[in-house]
Amino acid sequence: MRRREFITLLGGAAAMWPIAVYAQQPVVPLVGVLLPGTPAAEMFLLDAFKRGLAQAGYVEGQTVALEYRWAEGRFDRLPALAADLVRRNVSAIVTLSGTISALAAKAATTSIPILFVTGGDPVKAGLIASLNRPGGNVTGINLLAGLLDGKRVELLHDVVPNVVDLAMLRNPNNPNSDPETGDAQAAAATRGLRLHVFNASTPNEVDTAYAALAQEQLPAVVVGTDPFLNDRVEQLVALAARHAVPAIYGYREFTAAGGLLSYGTSRTEASRQLGIYVARVLKGERPADLPVQRAVKIELVLNIKTAKTLHLSFPLPLLGRADEVIE
Repeated sequence: MRRREFITLLGGAAAMWPIAVYAQQPVVPLVGVLLPGTPAAEMFLLDAFKRGLAQAGYVEGQTVALEYRWAEGRFDRLPALAADLVRRNVSAIVTLSGTISALAAKAATTSIPILFVTGGDPVKAGLIASLNRPGGNVTGINLLAGLLDGKRVELLHDVVPNVVDLAMLRNPNNPNSDPETGDAQAAAATRGLRLHVFNASTPNEVDTAYAALAQEQLPAVVVGTDPFLNDRVEQLVALAARHAVPAIYGYREFTAAGGLLSYGTSRTEASRQLGIYVARVLKGERPADLPVQRAVKIELVLNIKTAKTLHLSFPLPLLGRADEVIE
């Protein structure tokens, strides 16, 4: 072979080498994460979600990239944030907290897979066709939060049995608030109780609601499960302490922060499960073929220290049923 021909051949091979190497590089999927609250309030959900992804082989920064969008408590921003993720051409959109985020994502795309964690009924909300056969591009994990409000009324009454009036704090802007309130009112009526409903959708309205229920001398309060209220852990626990009002919450995070008791499914576990579900979609499965999973881990958490502060004691049967007792 002549020297000129050899150099030409070598040069051509060198020119082709980067292209061949580049073509062999795996494409890292980009997943959009749409969250209604703030990083400070919802980071624990994100951490659990990433643990689930990692268990299924997807590690952020290595085999998957995550694109975050936080509404910072302004739910009116969710549609624009969802549309922005669609423009980024993400492989999937994940909503870890609340029906309203999932609805915003669904309104933004009918083709990109959407995977949710929600406490309300996803069928009644219009997210999916059915739990077993979601259809379309949406599936996820259902926390059953709205189905437990009646039980929360009963548990709170077990702790403060000598009352006939209870308060309920809810966010009226949540599409699940009316059915959840209905369940709570039905449970209250069964025990001969009157349930007084207070609405709050801003931090100032939460303060106002607690001042009003204290003025009306309502002896205890059921705090609804809602993305806005879930992000107000410190405020809600502090208000209950300031007004010396026993309160029951939907999630452990409140009791761990000093709330009296909580009863509900584990948001942390549901977020981890969703990470595993998202990995299945990234590997090629269709949301339409993945049934909505029901969260099965329900936690009853009691705070003994807070009970003592309120001059209350938990009944022995309740202590025996508790999954966790915080001293």
